Amino acid sequence: MKIEREHLKEKLAEMKKSGFDYLEKITAVDYSDHLDVIYMLENIEESKEEIVEVTIPANDAWVPSVMKLFLAADWYERELSEMFGVNIIGRSAERLLLEKWDGKSPPLRKSFQWGMPYEEGAK
Repeated sequence: MKIEREHLKEKLAEMKKSGFDYLEKITAVDYSDHLDVIYMLENIEESKEEIVEVTIPANDAWVPSVMKLFLAADWYERELSEMFGVNIIGRSAERLLLEKWDGKSPPLRKSFQWGMPYEEGAK
C-alpha cells in the first residue's frame, strides 16, 4: 500500500488499532531521484503482513517518526537516518550507530562516493 508521508502516522495508528501491532522492519530503497521508505507491519494474531510504502524526493528526504506508535522504530529510524540520509521529524538520535562516519554522506545512497571516506591516507 502506498501512502503520502503526511498521512503516515495516522495510517499506521489506524493499522495498529486494527491489529497490526508488530513493526517488523523499516528500510528504504534509493532510486537516485527518490526513495521509497518501507514499513513492514504484522498482525500476529491473524498471521497477516502489510507493507506500507512512502515515496519521498531524494533532495527532500524526510518522514515523521513513528516511535511513539512502535518502540521498535527506534533503531530502524536511526539506521534510516544514517544509512539513507532520511531526516526523521520528531526525534533526535543520542549518538551515531556507525562508529567512524562523517555524518554527511549516507553510505546506502547511490550517490555515496566509495573509497576512503573515513580516514585520509588509510592503507
